[in-house]
Amino acid sequence: MLRKGPAKRVTIFINEDTQHHMTPLHDSIMTFLMHKGVAGATATRAYSGFGGHQMLHTHKIEVLTQHLPLRIEFVETPEKVEELLPTLYEMVTDGLIEVQDTTVVKLTRRSDEPEPMPAHEHKEGPAKLLRVFMGEADKWHEEPLYDAIVKQLRMMDIAGATVYRGILGYGAKGHEHKRSVFHPMRDLPIMISVIDAPEKITEAAEAIERMLEDGLIVTSEVEMVRLVRGRTPAETSDVTGKPR
Repeated sequence: MLRKGPAKRVTIFINEDTQHHMTPLHDSIMTFLMHKGVAGATATRAYSGFGGHQMLHTHKIEVLTQHLPLRIEFVETPEKVEELLPTLYEMVTDGLIEVQDTTVVKLTRRSDEPEPMPAHEHKEGPAKLLRVFMGEADKWHEEPLYDAIVKQLRMMDIAGATVYRGILGYGAKGHEHKRSVFHPMRDLPIMISVIDAPEKITEAAEAIERMLEDGLIVTSEVEMVRLVRGRTPAETSDVTGKPR
């Protein structure tokens, strides 16, 4: 089953009118992939194109419309792709199959059935507190730095982060930052607070340091005691069925 991490992207190029056992080849391929439990596949029809036969297929010429190229694409685990390729190789007698290495960075599934809310659980143990100090006007690739940092933390599966906006402060340069009637848009201080496992905080601090030009990163050892909602079955395991 597809999961986060290394994967393979398979792209199949065929003509729309190609047949397979008296059935359109693209229908046969999509049915085969669905029955084999592929996470998902998409077939798209091209506007125009040509292939090894060196004949241009275009919607502008009615007789050539039915020969327009189709593109079927899906992403799966390397093991699954290795299982599927022999059959796809046999099915595609006139076309092209391309396989590329890729990485799945996010995979979510929405269930139609509402899951019962699990009971809360008590968690405690050693953790690490990370605090990042910066100015509200600081940027990262034309967006607010604090916003970019929170997005980065989410991608790293950090448990949570909170952004605090100050009303008064000064930093290493000695400049006072404050909001007033006369200066409503001054560069107010921003602090991001994060608590997670020590190894994850170390990783997060390294990522933030590469983004921070003028600011301060502080870490400290803490004892974490928190009450959290128990995870649902879908949250408890990733798409491979392995416990998180």
